[in-house]
Amino acid sequence: MIEHAATVVIGRNEGDRLIRCLTTLCAQNVSPLIYVDSGSTDNSIAEAQKLGAHVVELDLTRAFTAARARNAGYARALEIDPETAFVQFVDGDCEVVDHWLYSGLEALQAEPDLAVVCGIQREKFPDATIWNKLMDGEWDRPSGKITASGGNALIRRGAFDQVGGFREDLIAGEEPDLCVRLRAEGWEIWRIDAEMTLHDAAMTRFAQYWKRSRRGGHAFAEGSALHGAPPERHWVAETRRIVQWGLLIPALILIAGVLFWPWGFLLAGIYPLQI
Repeated sequence: MIEHAATVVIGRNEGDRLIRCLTTLCAQNVSPLIYVDSGSTDNSIAEAQKLGAHVVELDLTRAFTAARARNAGYARALEIDPETAFVQFVDGDCEVVDHWLYSGLEALQAEPDLAVVCGIQREKFPDATIWNKLMDGEWDRPSGKITASGGNALIRRGAFDQVGGFREDLIAGEEPDLCVRLRAEGWEIWRIDAEMTLHDAAMTRFAQYWKRSRRGGHAFAEGSALHGAPPERHWVAETRRIVQWGLLIPALILIAGVLFWPWGFLLAGIYPLQI
């Protein structure tokens, strides 16, 4: 058993994906194992309890955010084991690769300035749909010192407590926000060359990808509003690109189309060229 290293899984209506997620953690003999449920209407809670997880059900009267769920799971982990020193956060649609926790803990224990460590994440079914393949490309990132992790990451308790955990009012982008605050305190974030998780996006429709993209755009805008000042300039460039491609260029195309009807609208071809 890995001592004083808790795992917090968050989810909502994840179905079989949650069962696979928790099963991979049970196989690694992790304790305590916390599952935080954000208002599921399927059998997620019952299945988590069957697998021995401590279940936290979030108050339905407050807005759900992943940040709020992770903080609630973290608090429960400390109640169960006050000596908890490390916490692995996992999204309920992911499976944790065997031996990842040992690799991550080894890195944290060897580097006292390391606050967050993550590993290699891959899409479980990258060829199932074009949307899955696009997401698989997002996970392809180099190892080494990085500016931010994703939702699946192993975090040092002392660092997490120092900055007050996740900001619960953020609907997305809470992990980079946490990492910005950690780096401001002198902590480091690493991605190591070790397999960490398999993500099951189960994304079959454009509407799902569009919803995810909208959340990402919101995260960029809010992140730049919070940490866009020098020297961090957090997500300022990304937000500028959103304004450029979502507002300025469409406005230019419209003006050109009116002034040089109909040839001006050929400028709209820049979008399929981008694709």
